[in-house]
Amino acid sequence: MKKKIFKVFLYLLLITYAGITLYPFLWALFASFKPYKEITEGALNLLPKEPTLAAFKALFLMDDNFLGWIRNSFFICTLGTVINVFLNSLAGYSLARLEYRGRNLIFNLILVTIMIPSQVLLIPNYIIIKSLGLLDSYAAILFPSAINATYIFMMRQFYINFPKSLEEAASIDGLGRIGIFFKIALPLAKTALATQGVFIFLGFWNEFIRPKLYLSTPSKYTLTVGIQSMMSRYGGITQWDHVMAASVISLVPILIIYIVLNKYFMKGIRMDGDK
Repeated sequence: MKKKIFKVFLYLLLITYAGITLYPFLWALFASFKPYKEITEGALNLLPKEPTLAAFKALFLMDDNFLGWIRNSFFICTLGTVINVFLNSLAGYSLARLEYRGRNLIFNLILVTIMIPSQVLLIPNYIIIKSLGLLDSYAAILFPSAINATYIFMMRQFYINFPKSLEEAASIDGLGRIGIFFKIALPLAKTALATQGVFIFLGFWNEFIRPKLYLSTPSKYTLTVGIQSMMSRYGGITQWDHVMAASVISLVPILIIYIVLNKYFMKGIRMDGDK
């Protein structure tokens, strides 16, 4: 009886916490279908009294830059994710499988960079980007983020547990080290690649500080910076219906990616080197 009571209490506690956590997201979702006047009334009701798609129509039909912001974000996220996944995997495999002088030193230096807050590097990165003439370009966002120390560490741990017998068999069949990586090691690391791919894509998609710092042309804005610029566009009055609609649209790609890669993502989270 005590176990049942504890279980009921635990479930009630978790349901309450889930409700508190989900309420702001649900409010934002339903607010995107509310007219501006209803949002500014300050009521906490979820369901709109007068549902309307006016905010979505305004974004796609009246704002010339909105579709461009979505394209810019997709371009940066896709290219940045591909570059990161490839270079992180390459570096992780090198640190796990290749024997060369200074390997442990390089790995320790990579671990040290994880301990440095990214905010500390904003000014040095800005100075370097400016000196290279890359300001107001997507290269300013992609180059400093071409690799990620956290996922290099993750890929190293994956390849340390990778069966050496597969590499030895491939070597006997005539594959060199590069061929083994591209034809054996990389294809069999789908779970790890999908896991880091999801997180890296989300990181680029939700990035705000660096695009805000490096990009100055409105047509080059990413979606996050574009949404922020919308908040002060109309004479200092924030059009909350437009902002909420844009926020909901920004969530759609994240949900799609998670649904598509959920199988690999969950396997990657539980990855323990058994396979």
